[in-house]
Amino acid sequence: MRRTGFISDESYFWHDNGSGALYLSSGGYVQADVYAENPETKRRFKNLVEISGLMKKLNQIEPRPASVKEVKFYHTEAYINKVKELSKIGFGDAGELALVGKGSYEIALLSAGGALTAVEAVMNGTVDNAYALTRPPGHHAESDLGMGFCLFNNVAIAAKYARNVLGLKRVLIVDWDVHHGNGTESAFYDDPNVLFISLHQEQLYPAGRGKAEHTGKGEGIGKTINIPLPAGTGNAGYMHAFYEIVGPVTDQFKPELILISAGQDPSMFDPLGRMMVRADGFREMTRFMMNLADKHCNGRLVACHEGGYSSGYVPFCSLAIVEELCGHRTDVEDPFAEAYMELPINELYDIHKQYVAIVKEIQSAYWQF
Repeated sequence: MRRTGFISDESYFWHDNGSGALYLSSGGYVQADVYAENPETKRRFKNLVEISGLMKKLNQIEPRPASVKEVKFYHTEAYINKVKELSKIGFGDAGELALVGKGSYEIALLSAGGALTAVEAVMNGTVDNAYALTRPPGHHAESDLGMGFCLFNNVAIAAKYARNVLGLKRVLIVDWDVHHGNGTESAFYDDPNVLFISLHQEQLYPAGRGKAEHTGKGEGIGKTINIPLPAGTGNAGYMHAFYEIVGPVTDQFKPELILISAGQDPSMFDPLGRMMVRADGFREMTRFMMNLADKHCNGRLVACHEGGYSSGYVPFCSLAIVEELCGHRTDVEDPFAEAYMELPINELYDIHKQYVAIVKEIQSAYWQF
């Protein structure tokens, strides 16, 4: 058993970004529905943690709000004020598909603060690792623009806090959300002290981002590693990328803290992705990253919740992650195991090897494999 922190707050589920019909309608012909990024995937995950008995094994930690000064580690003052004003009005878009509801500004500050709280708890030794069930998510948010359901970039702010305030020299961010973490990449594209690795479905949102040839610039060249993968990759293809790229590069970088942008939208049932990863695949990725954290930074690892839009499956994928973090297995079984038993999710195909080989060839200018 490990001391695992669990950070969440009821207000996270109260962030109201409407029905989404505003973006789907042309002349008002789309009936209001539940927006893709809604509270239920996260709430059902937290409920499963509680009803399974796992919460009793975790260290529940109350998040603190991030200060404006801390949010300004990445975001511009003008953008922060824009989110604040839209929150007062009660509805608006902070950029591109980044809807703001009444009170969303305060909730977004607490979401960013949840990531900071997790980092603080891990770094001061209160816990060994932590999972921050934050909402709204953050990894798409640029310094001056909200994007893809994200208002403030929780992980980017947390990484900059670790560097600027806690004095860490090297921070690793691994983003396994099905969509490229463009905002986090932008935050550190020229920074040699933060290694950003993104595994994502190729040619998905946002358009034109996350290409293998995007490797950083200036002093940060080589410190951005994009691993675009083909639709249907599954458990085996993801783990091939971890073993072939993430592991060897992390061994050379030697991080003092590992942050994970934990989006469970690569899952096999996600409506916004097509990557076919099972719950046990997220468990395996978590185990892999924990081993690297044990090897290089005394186990210091923080996972922050990002995407994941299947209310029926995200809870089981996320539960597997937290079970692995704390070392306790509940009696919860993947209820969809029989449905995918015959699917080739655990088979490694040549196309997966080819995609990973392309990234290795590009990155061989900066790393040894």
